Amino acid sequence: MKSLFIIIALSSFAAFAGEEFTPLFNGKDLTGWEQHSGKAEYRVEDGAVVGKTVLGTGNSFLCTKQTYGDFVLEFEFKVAKDMNSGVQFRSQFYEKETTVEIDGKPKKFSADRVHGYQYEIDPSPRAYTGGIYDEARRGWLKDLKGNEPAQKAFKQEDWNAARIECKGDSIKTWINGVPAAELKDGLTPKGVIALQVHGIGKSKKPGEEIRWRNIRIKELK
Repeated sequence: MKSLFIIIALSSFAAFAGEEFTPLFNGKDLTGWEQHSGKAEYRVEDGAVVGKTVLGTGNSFLCTKQTYGDFVLEFEFKVAKDMNSGVQFRSQFYEKETTVEIDGKPKKFSADRVHGYQYEIDPSPRAYTGGIYDEARRGWLKDLKGNEPAQKAFKQEDWNAARIECKGDSIKTWINGVPAAELKDGLTPKGVIALQVHGIGKSKKPGEEIRWRNIRIKELK
């Protein structure tokens, strides 16, 4: 099984080689990004964006100022073992409270609440990192139940490589070169990319951190 995992990972990385990407993060400051929803702390340190949990706030999102539709997004992340996080893509927010119809039912969004597709970052024992969650809308679209290679691919408290591919209604994810989740869903064809710091309850200790680096995108024609 271990040798099969290595073969899958190497073949996946080989298939991605040679692609041309544009950096979304310059490694120095947060130019091109803006914070929405919550009040978690974001800073730049050692060439990485660092997100830190704080008490008394909901989920926070550091969002690109630009929107993206069809693309390949790659990034690396390292997360504290007691955190929950994620990276939004094709996501949106409204300037004022807005109600829209989703799956035939009305859904109310408060002003500035980021919602949409999320690449889950989950260091808990269930190991759903790389699954696709629909933040503030429909919940889980594709978790990692039954995908043992992807569940085992996540590296605890170390750098991990993530990949998201969106083209039309096709959405695919990878974790460290291993295929994680795949689905067809066209609810949101375009939106921002955002780095999430999950809100914490009073039972959790503030100050836990996640780091992202080498955030880059290739827009597809």
